[in-house]
Amino acid sequence: MRGLLRYGERHWRPRCKSCNYNSVLRTCETTLKLPKGTRLSGILSQNFSKVDLRIGLFFRNGPAETELYRNCLAFAARAFRGTDPSQGAKAVIPRELIGTAQVPGGEELRLYRHDRDFMIVLDRNELMSSRLSGSEIALAEQSCARIADAQRPAVLIGGYGMGFTLRAALAKLPKDSHVTVAELVPEIIEWARGPMQELAAGCLDDPRVRLVMTDVADVIRANGLNVGGTGYDAILLDVDNGPDGLVRAANNQLYSTRGLRAARSALRPGGVLAIWSAAKDPNFTFRLKHVGFDVEEIEVRARSNGKGAKHVIWFARD
Repeated sequence: MRGLLRYGERHWRPRCKSCNYNSVLRTCETTLKLPKGTRLSGILSQNFSKVDLRIGLFFRNGPAETELYRNCLAFAARAFRGTDPSQGAKAVIPRELIGTAQVPGGEELRLYRHDRDFMIVLDRNELMSSRLSGSEIALAEQSCARIADAQRPAVLIGGYGMGFTLRAALAKLPKDSHVTVAELVPEIIEWARGPMQELAAGCLDDPRVRLVMTDVADVIRANGLNVGGTGYDAILLDVDNGPDGLVRAANNQLYSTRGLRAARSALRPGGVLAIWSAAKDPNFTFRLKHVGFDVEEIEVRARSNGKGAKHVIWFARD
């Protein structure tokens, strides 16, 4: 929310230098006569997923400072009472907290439902959303395309998430393929089989799928060709937010020089290591090349309709 407001603030500043996040929200809080210590920003960000965007748009579109404050205040007041002014008397649907999960050695994850959408949130960061599946699907589809000639392909997926990558891989892989899914957080699977059962669409029950509840780094090390393992034709990593460990510091081991060498040792001839990231990372690209990979880096949109933020996927091969 703060980021969106600051975006609007920067956009508006040439005509309204005194407009800022704190002054607008403090004005709203005073007028609404909220209890002492209650912050409107917390109420809105936790309960109204569209409010933050619309207040940000008021910063951009208000014709004058007075109008800006009036619009922000009117919207905040109606949102606080459970109605969206842009939709007349129609009730705003609040986000519902469905469950929480403690990441081993990391932070707490929260699962929210908003109408028919689901979001997995870490602190104020939305890690996953059922609305944003484009790059996760691309991770699977483009990886499978690169191993299309493999016989009885074996694929390892690190992190179940919301299952977009697994479902897309199963749709592309042949019937004699084997897919191992390594998931560290038990609640992620419980949510997939519970409140997000419809979204999962039975992918975990596919006979080609083997679910292991452990760190994917351990699976990679155990299946290295150099230690007598059978290896994989493709290793797909959608763990954390990319090479920087946001959810769990220990995830950095996957993307370290040592972790990348272990992944390389677990690839069959002609295999591919595919890694998803929320953003570019030139240092990580260099690291992949340093351990001996040929690297292809592509940008894909977050949404399946080709819109949204740009995410990054690295495809690394010998």
